[in-house]
Amino acid sequence: MSNQDLQGLRVAIIATDGVEQVELLKPREALDQAGAKTTVISPKGDKIRGWNHTDWGVDIKVDLPLNRARPEDFDALHIPGGVINPDKLRMIPEAVNFVKAFFDAGKPVGAICHGPWLVIEAGAARGRRIASWPSLKTDVSNAGADWRDEPVVNDGNLVTSRNPDDIPQYSRGIIELFSKMRAKVKQPAA
Repeated sequence: MSNQDLQGLRVAIIATDGVEQVELLKPREALDQAGAKTTVISPKGDKIRGWNHTDWGVDIKVDLPLNRARPEDFDALHIPGGVINPDKLRMIPEAVNFVKAFFDAGKPVGAICHGPWLVIEAGAARGRRIASWPSLKTDVSNAGADWRDEPVVNDGNLVTSRNPDDIPQYSRGIIELFSKMRAKVKQPAA
């Protein structure tokens, strides 16, 4: 997918029941192939149930419960969408605080489809350019961001995308951002 080397990069993926499974599984596969170590984090126990476009999908293994996850143990964050997933997560203060910690630390974050709801809830949308599922346009605008109808939008440490059709471009976008941010952190101090 990309010649970017993410060897050893620790990527958190926050999700719960109702996650659009392709938006979790395909970017995760791309990150893993690029060398990242991905971890599915959820307020749920050992598994979550995916959503497959219009009906329930596969069970997805949870690698780490949210109550044991520490943002400082991760280098980057991926927020998959689906309507149900981010809507549930934005109502859980621990999930919102987990996402907020990545923005507070300036770490790279990717969000696709309805995932930007968590960016908004974490207070990190204002002044940014954000792509999302079209129904979030008003939410994104009301949060002080500039909504974009584009496959991938890069804005500082945030990369966003609209929907499952954009996954190939989105996956390249997060790999590029995560790689670029990693290189920045590894630069020797002047």
